[in-house]
Amino acid sequence: MIALAAVLAIGIGMAVGVLGGGGSILTTPLLIYVVGFDAKQAIAASLFVVGVTSIFGLIGHARAGRVVWRIGLIFGAAGMVGAFIGGQIGSRLPSTLLLAAFAVMMGITAVAMIRGRKQVQGHAHKGLPLFRILLDGLVVGFVTGLVGAGGGFLVVPALALLAGLAMPRAVATSLLVVAMKSFAGLAGYVFTIGGDSIISLNPATKFNWPVTLIITGAAVVGALIGSAIVGRIHPDKLRKAFGYFVLVMAVFILSQQIGLAVLDYADNSLLNAGEVILAALVIVAVFTWIIRRPSQVTIADFDEPIPEGSSDPASEKS
Repeated sequence: MIALAAVLAIGIGMAVGVLGGGGSILTTPLLIYVVGFDAKQAIAASLFVVGVTSIFGLIGHARAGRVVWRIGLIFGAAGMVGAFIGGQIGSRLPSTLLLAAFAVMMGITAVAMIRGRKQVQGHAHKGLPLFRILLDGLVVGFVTGLVGAGGGFLVVPALALLAGLAMPRAVATSLLVVAMKSFAGLAGYVFTIGGDSIISLNPATKFNWPVTLIITGAAVVGALIGSAIVGRIHPDKLRKAFGYFVLVMAVFILSQQIGLAVLDYADNSLLNAGEVILAALVIVAVFTWIIRRPSQVTIADFDEPIPEGSSDPASEKS
């Protein structure tokens, strides 16, 4: 199983390298259904995998001068606070509730990938809207710490809209933010505040480090391979296909967690059964409408280089 998990982790890493994000949402299901971790162990381990993989992805962008360190550190610091709080809360919640929340996050991520990454134009700011940046960082970090998802698809638009970063710089800087809040979320799961001592290790999130390091190494290798072949694969088609796969996985995980309860409810009466069917149809209709709704802006490749001679309003802030 470890060999299979390593191969799948390479695939996840390749998706991250080609798409610039999204693949990390599958790390937790991989650790649960293939490796055999329980929910809390898988979320904690996935935060480590995502953090390390983001650092390796950050290196190339840093060498190219696309990382805006000041803004990334401000956003990341707020994200670390939120992620640690999310990790503390997540480590105390029932595993079923955590996985249900994670499945919902997977569904949101899948829809975002299917619809495509939108070209959000950055605008120069006379001064950074620090309150909005800190608030967004705190909220996104909390979600990351709670369910173990990197949240890059939330960070990139925030950096472009709030900090005025051009898209390539927003993508590059988001890797710094994701790495920072992933490790903070990991700390929130691994350490418990309170009890007999001020800080102690949480036995519920103790996971197998050798296996986690193998998965991490495989994901990093996959990310490097994906970065090398990114120009040879049409990113939009791959992103949509991957998004549909993530959506199927989200439905599978959610059905695993609440399926029996829903079936028991529907079995009580015809009225209950009708309510369940109606709710399912409404959910499918809403997701279909969101996915098929025409975008008002063009889909852009986040990893395209900044043209020579073009000005980036955020470059003065780095």
